[in-house]
Formats: sequence, C-alpha cells, structure tokens
Amino acid sequence: MLFGFLSHGSYAANTGEELQFGSVAMDIPAVMHKRLTPLTNYLSQELKRPVTLKLSPDMSAAIDNTAKGKVDLAYLTPVAYLRAHDRGNARLIVKTVTNGKASFKLMIVVKESSQIRTVDQLAGKSFAFGDQKALLQRAAVVGAGMPLEKLGEHKFIGHYDNIVRAVMNGDFDAGILKDTMAYKWQGKGIRILYSTPDLPPYNIAASKNVDDATLDQLRKAFLKLNSKNPEHLAVIKALDKKYDGFAKTSDAEYDVVRKLIKPFN
Repeated sequence: MLFGFLSHGSYAANTGEELQFGSVAMDIPAVMHKRLTPLTNYLSQELKRPVTLKLSPDMSAAIDNTAKGKVDLAYLTPVAYLRAHDRGNARLIVKTVTNGKASFKLMIVVKESSQIRTVDQLAGKSFAFGDQKALLQRAAVVGAGMPLEKLGEHKFIGHYDNIVRAVMNGDFDAGILKDTMAYKWQGKGIRILYSTPDLPPYNIAASKNVDDATLDQLRKAFLKLNSKNPEHLAVIKALDKKYDGFAKTSDAEYDVVRKLIKPFN
C-alpha cells in the first residue's frame, strides 16, 4: 500500500490520537473512499498518527460536522468552508490547484450565434444551472446583475456537459459553466457572455478542535505533495484527476465568495 502505511493501532499507541477527515459528498461513499483513502494514508504516514475517513451524507452535514468539531479536517467547497467558519471558526489549511491554477472563474455562456450580447438581455430568457446545491452558480448570476426572478425560467440540469449541450442545442438561451469547460467550447458553438472575478477553489479546512501545531503539520504535509513525485502524484490524482497539488491560502481570499453569496444569506 502507498507509503508503507501502518495500522491505525500502531499510530494511536505510539504517536498521537486519531484525526478524522470529513468531506462534502460529491459522489457515492464508495467512490469518495477511493478518492480520499490515498490522501489519508499519506497524512497518517507524515503525521505519524492515524487519519481516518468520516464521510458526510450531504453538504449540510459536512458543514455541521466541521463546524462542531465532529471531524478534525475536511475537504470542502468555498461556500461550505465559509459556512463552517461562520458557525464554528473552521480554519483553512490549504486550497487545491487545478491545471496549474489555484483559482477558477464561473462564466455565463450563450450559443455562439445568439443575439444576446449583454447580461441585461438575459431578462425573460431561459437559463441552465448545474446542481441545485451549488449556491455559487446562482450567486454568480445575481452578482453579474441579473436577479433570478428576472429570468424567464431557470432549471438545474446537472453536470456542466449537460449545460453545454442544452445551450448549443437551443434548449436554453444561456447557462453557467466553470472556466475550463467554457474555454473548451468557446468558438465551437459557445460564446462567453460574462466572467466572474477569480474565485478561490475547493479547500482543506480544520475544525476548531485542531491545535496550531497540528494545523501547521497538516499544512506542511499537504504542501509537501509534489506532482513530480510519482507516489505523490497518485495521491493527488486520486482526489481529482485535474488537480496538480495544493497551495497556501487565507480566509481573506474567500471574501470575494462572501460578497457573492451575501444576498442568499
């Protein structure tokens, strides 16, 4: 197994208490276990204490578990981190890096041949969102100057691939995409109408139960992961194939998200 991972008992007896690692539920539990287990194995090795998974069934539970210290650290969305911080003083450890970038943008897109040229012209038009739980998508549209009630209709149709197809086929007048997907289809049937500022990505956050020394150890362990090291790369890519690693971050970086979601609080 990766990193010569030892049994939990040997760590607990010799070097420290168990740390529980939580996560937002982005997939079924079996898949999330597969994605996160290489990382918990690595952290156990680096910290010389057991790090075990305690997955949450949904977003609200992940926030609650982190805020109340039912887990010691967690893999969270930007909004989930802010909720856990507000409710229980959760602290950031690191943020994720995707394709060399430690930020992303959300983009409103239309069909390339669409007559819609400004955000104002979305009034009365149909709009495709992804996941209903993805508050940031709706916040980005409102932040662009288009209240949801002014849209003709809006629906949640799942994955970004579905949004691309729906807009290109004319099923919806516009939709929202992550920057990587928008750039992929730009000029190939899709036109970018509006882009948010750079937004902070998914992160790893610690609960209030984690002391400063352990927080520092965790941060160093995450930042030590090097994509040029094959064993490290396997850990990173297990979590998400598009990830390159982790980077330092701060609460202030998430202020842009705070501002966007304020109308929804």
